[in-house]
Amino acid sequence: MSVPPSYSDLGKAARDLLNKGFNYGFYKLDAKTKTSNGVDFNTVCSSNHDSGKFLGNIETKYKWSEYGLSFTEKWNTDNTLGTEITIEDQLVKGLKLSFDTMFTPQTGKKGGKIKTEYKRDYLHTNCDVDFDFAGPTIHSAAVLGFNGWLAGFQMLFDTSKSKLSQSNFAVGFNKEDFTLITSVNDGSEFCGSIFQRITDQFETALQINWIPGTAGTRFAVGAKYCADKDSTFRAKVSNVGQIGLSYQQKVCNGITLTLSTLIESKTFNQGGHKVGVGLELEA
Repeated sequence: MSVPPSYSDLGKAARDLLNKGFNYGFYKLDAKTKTSNGVDFNTVCSSNHDSGKFLGNIETKYKWSEYGLSFTEKWNTDNTLGTEITIEDQLVKGLKLSFDTMFTPQTGKKGGKIKTEYKRDYLHTNCDVDFDFAGPTIHSAAVLGFNGWLAGFQMLFDTSKSKLSQSNFAVGFNKEDFTLITSVNDGSEFCGSIFQRITDQFETALQINWIPGTAGTRFAVGAKYCADKDSTFRAKVSNVGQIGLSYQQKVCNGITLTLSTLIESKTFNQGGHKVGVGLELEA
C-alpha cells in the first residue's frame, strides 16, 4: 500500500529531468542556510541576459515540529510580501491545512488562499480556495492509485460566474524506475510523458503535447547521466531543433556549479544561442 502523488506531481519526474539544470539565458544564485534555532533561509537571485532584468526572492521558514506547525515569510523584488501558516497531521492523520496571504504595499493589492490536502493509502486529494471580492475560485483535484496504476481529475470552479472553467483528467502507471502519464486538459490539449531510470546513473524522459487543429505535435526527449556523486550531465532536444546541454559539478561541500547552453540547430548560423550559469550555496 502506498500514497499516490498529487495531481500536480503526475509526470513530475519527466518534467524535472527536462527542466532542472537548464537555466540558459540567466545568471542564477541560490543560497540556502539554516540557523541553530531551526530557521531556514532561502535566497534566489537571477539576472536575464537579454533584458538585464534582475529578479530575487527571499524566504524564511520556521518549523514547530512538535505541533506540526510551520511559518513561512516571503518577499520578492516586485515588492510582494507573503505569509503562509501550515498545520499537518494534527487534526487528522494525513490532513494538511494552510493559510496563504499576499500583500503588495505599492498598489495595496491583497490576496488570500486556504489550502487543504489529504492523503492516505490509494488516495491523494486537495482543495484550494482563492479569495476574491467578486467571488472565490475553487481549485480541486484527486488522484486514486492501486498497484502502480493512477487515475486523477482536476477542476477549477469560478463561483462568481457559477462556471466550471477548467477540467483536466489523467491516467498512468508509476513504479520506482518507470512512469507513464497521459492527460487531457479541457478536452483540447493532449499530453503524455514517460520517465525511465535505466540504471542508477542513467535516466531518460519524453514529453509530448498535441492540440487538435494546430500545425503539429510538440515533443522533447532528454537524458541525465551521473558520472559520479559530484558531477551530472544533462541533454535534451525538442521538435523545433532546440538542443539543451547542461553540466553540474559539486565543487565542494555546500557549493554546486551549473553550466548550461541552448543551441538553435535550425538557425545555427543566425545565432540566438544562449548560455546560463547557476551557483548553489548551502550551509
